[in-house]
Amino acid sequence: MSSSKAYNPKEVEERIYNLWLKSGFFNPDNLPKRHKKPYTITLPPPNVTGSLHMGHALNAAIQDILIRWKRLKGFKTLWLPGTDHAGIATQTKVEKELKKEGKTRFDLGREKFLKRIWQWKEKYGDIILSQFKKIGCSLDWSRTRFTMDEGYQKAVGFAFGRYLEKGWIYQKERPVNWCPRCQTSLSDLEIEYEEKKGKIWFIRYPIKSGGSIAVATTRPETMLGDCAVAVNPNDKRYKNMVGKKAVLPLVEREIPIISDNLVDPNFGTGAVKVTPAHDFTDYKISLRHHLPLIKVIDEDARMTGRIPSSYQGLSTIEARKKIVGDLEKIGFLEKSEDYNISLPKCYRCSTTIEVIPSKQWFLKMGELAQAAKEEVKKKRIRFYPKRFEKTLLDWLENIEDWCVSRQIWWGHRLPVWQCQSNKGEYFVSLEKPEKCPVCGHCQPKQVEDVLDTWFSSALWPFATLGWPSLCRQNKKYCQPKKESDLEVFYPTDALSTARDIINLWVARMIFSGLEFMGKRPFRDVFIHPTVLTKEGKRMSKSLGTGIDPLELIEKYGADATRFGIVWQVRGGQDMRFGEDNIIMGRKFCNKIWNAARFVLKAQEAGQPEERKNPLKINKRNLSAADKKILKSLEKTARSVDKNLNNFQFGQAAERLYNFFWHDFCDRYIEASKPELKNKKSEARRVLLYVLSDSLKLLHPFLPFISEEIYQALPIRGKKKSLMVEEWPV
Repeated sequence: MSSSKAYNPKEVEERIYNLWLKSGFFNPDNLPKRHKKPYTITLPPPNVTGSLHMGHALNAAIQDILIRWKRLKGFKTLWLPGTDHAGIATQTKVEKELKKEGKTRFDLGREKFLKRIWQWKEKYGDIILSQFKKIGCSLDWSRTRFTMDEGYQKAVGFAFGRYLEKGWIYQKERPVNWCPRCQTSLSDLEIEYEEKKGKIWFIRYPIKSGGSIAVATTRPETMLGDCAVAVNPNDKRYKNMVGKKAVLPLVEREIPIISDNLVDPNFGTGAVKVTPAHDFTDYKISLRHHLPLIKVIDEDARMTGRIPSSYQGLSTIEARKKIVGDLEKIGFLEKSEDYNISLPKCYRCSTTIEVIPSKQWFLKMGELAQAAKEEVKKKRIRFYPKRFEKTLLDWLENIEDWCVSRQIWWGHRLPVWQCQSNKGEYFVSLEKPEKCPVCGHCQPKQVEDVLDTWFSSALWPFATLGWPSLCRQNKKYCQPKKESDLEVFYPTDALSTARDIINLWVARMIFSGLEFMGKRPFRDVFIHPTVLTKEGKRMSKSLGTGIDPLELIEKYGADATRFGIVWQVRGGQDMRFGEDNIIMGRKFCNKIWNAARFVLKAQEAGQPEERKNPLKINKRNLSAADKKILKSLEKTARSVDKNLNNFQFGQAAERLYNFFWHDFCDRYIEASKPELKNKKSEARRVLLYVLSDSLKLLHPFLPFISEEIYQALPIRGKKKSLMVEEWPV
């Protein structure tokens, strides 16, 4: 510990992190014997395309606080790191590099393109993990996993096969969200919506027996695929029209007028066009009324199918303009009005999403969703804050079957093989089959599709621990082999994540854990706030509103950055980030540093017998000030423990701040100064005792400075690190 009056994190952080790595205490197998009961967190795997942003920094600090706190309390702590292959995001990244060379993935072919991605991953894929070290994360790096590891790939294939055996995986042509740029299907949860000013058009459809019916639509280009006009059965305006035939303008196709409860009588005219191929609600209506799928928009967002030749090949926007103009010419466009629309966008490339029919693989969600709901309702999984429980339950209540296939090349290829002699037959094999089990002689071909990235991420809490290879098989659920990581560390204890992936990831991990392990994947789910700018705007590098936490660490140090962002975690949904809190964290570090310098200097003036047992306090010799600070220390330890048990990180940080700055520094240290003039003073021992326990309490929040000071204390004994000291009781 240097004698400088100001704490300099640049002189400390790299050296201390190397000390921690050398100690081996990030690995639970190396912890002292008292560390017996396991406590596990699996790091939400960041994308291999990612770099540390404020959300990562906040979540990493929260998890590290929990792990360091539990380690001090004697738990056998495992914080398991890893990264996600991030199918669409990574493929898009590499395709952009190819574009600079004037090439596409199709120029390379699948095999060479995947080789190029692996090269990119080796070069850039683990950058974000190295950045986690900068903020002091005590992750067990020896257990680092990647969702495309060989073992993980086998786990994904095994899960798919199990679902298929149970009859829960099926292939069907039905409408899906389609990204024309990425050329793949997406789930509802992978769509972002952009509020935009648009139009609503009122179009009059002639009725064959006479008269007409006006429908309202925000997408007139899809009308070429209309199969019906629908009204609500309780809408008296249209009671006499139901059952009649309307004539579709421009196409001259007869379509029925039907009634269905899904129609909102308050939208537009109360009558809507039904285009099952290009709208999810319309598709539900079509199933009840046996309507056909007429595809008029293709995978490139261009008009296709049995439509008038004048619209063939037009983009959807071009077709919209032409259709509106043509309707106006023939007198079927009644009017148009301004209308605010939510435009669906691809979450990775921001291209407008089209709903089109596509033959995809789906996972039935009925039983899986029910199991997850029961686990949450019975409080076997607890949400902090509790209100987010409803977010998950509402989604599970209205869940649709999960489209798990994607038409990209980077990812877990479906372990499905198709017989070339009988192309309607397929089978599952994790390895390339030597011969076709269907016909016995052809060379079966593996399907091109890969699995949705979230399919593999859903297995993260147990696939990272060795499932299914560490299971004793022939059981309904996995029976982990004795003393394996899977037996010791599953189920995990806590998950800290963002609210925008509660349904994308948290729900799917819950039902996957129950299905394959027979146990919930975690007990507690902490939903951390979203970090916004000081003005309340979304942080984004592309928009110029992002803040790089590595720059804050460089400027103020990791401890100050951690303390400043965690200070603001108070249970709210959004956190308006202010750098002033980081500055406060830096000032707090300096206060701790100088208090420690004072205490250590006081020890040097003590008697030899005092230095032999510096923490042996004689209670009979305590002053009123001594008793008061010891009582305050005890109350603070209890309060911080309670706060952390309830995931109240900001409240715990504030309690520590007030105790150390005001109770210890402002009051007790000042009160002790006259006492220290006596050669024999109990205050000297009390100072060291309170500093020592304060460092333990502060360590989860401020690991670097607390460890640096601890290394200078005359009380370390055989312990190599503050990490394995004992939490104050």
